[in-house]
Amino acid sequence: MDVMKRKALSSLAPLAPLARRLAPVALTLALAAVSWTAGRNVWTHYTDSPWTRDAHIRADVLQISPDVSGLITAVNVRDNQPAHRGDVLFTVDRARYELALAQTRAALAQARAAAGQARANLANQRALLAQAQREDARNRRLADLVAQESIEQGQLKVSQAEATLALAQAAQEAATANVAAAASNAQVAELNLERTTVRSPVDGYLNDRAPHVGDYVATGRAVLSMVDAGAVYVDGYFEETKLDKVHVGEAVSIQIMGQSELLHGRVQSIAAGIEDRDRTSGSNLLPNVNPSFNWVRLAQRIPVRISIDRWPDGQRPIVGRTATVSVTGEGQAQAQVRHARAATENRS
Repeated sequence: MDVMKRKALSSLAPLAPLARRLAPVALTLALAAVSWTAGRNVWTHYTDSPWTRDAHIRADVLQISPDVSGLITAVNVRDNQPAHRGDVLFTVDRARYELALAQTRAALAQARAAAGQARANLANQRALLAQAQREDARNRRLADLVAQESIEQGQLKVSQAEATLALAQAAQEAATANVAAAASNAQVAELNLERTTVRSPVDGYLNDRAPHVGDYVATGRAVLSMVDAGAVYVDGYFEETKLDKVHVGEAVSIQIMGQSELLHGRVQSIAAGIEDRDRTSGSNLLPNVNPSFNWVRLAQRIPVRISIDRWPDGQRPIVGRTATVSVTGEGQAQAQVRHARAATENRS
């Protein structure tokens, strides 16, 4: 046995130098293969996978403007303060609108009194017409005993009473319309007085410039802006070469810059078009196409709106923050199952 081992070792001895020379080559080839595979995966991810780092947090921004004009007498909020729906933001001077309400109520009372007089006058004219008609009928029955002149005067009184009644009816209708107009003016005055208190329309956050006491505000002119905390979403700008891998309803992972927690959402919509920078409309409405062509062709970026499944509790949404979004390829049905499981875990 020892002789056979010595013969085997002696036969392998010439191969040892060759193995030592081929080992670095094999190691280099192995490392090259691993590097090529990793590089190909990275290249595929960066060029073909539906993801983008060009994404931003968006939300509905409301322009808060008063419905009445006047001086601000009280401010109940501070810069960047959270506010809930119905909270008082600021108050416009109420004195002028209280006086206007008192005037309209007085005008309404006056209109109602005039309407009462018109109704009484109408009832009186109806009674006078009835009396004139009875006298005219009596004169006609006693035509043989009553002078013709008396009969004609009776007919004239009936015609005059009918005309006067028509005028009284018109006056009563006008008085009723005046009451309705006065009541409407009073309601408008009440509404204006109520609108002197400006309240938050949604749950959200104020901007960094709240108004001050003594500022004059005008109707319809924005005084401050407010971020709607219930309407936060993400706008991701995907290269057009990746749009065929982005579909409405697919699940998306969202990584906000500087934030460790990974958010989840889904593709809500894809923009229908973007502006063509090489084409404008001329003065005669014909297309004006840029004659110079840029040979460096870059993929256009198409806006994709992404809804967020759940915003983290206690974390304030800041519009404009940068995010990285990746379409995971998960279908909407699978996303709903995952959301249901997450909701069950949160409740437990």
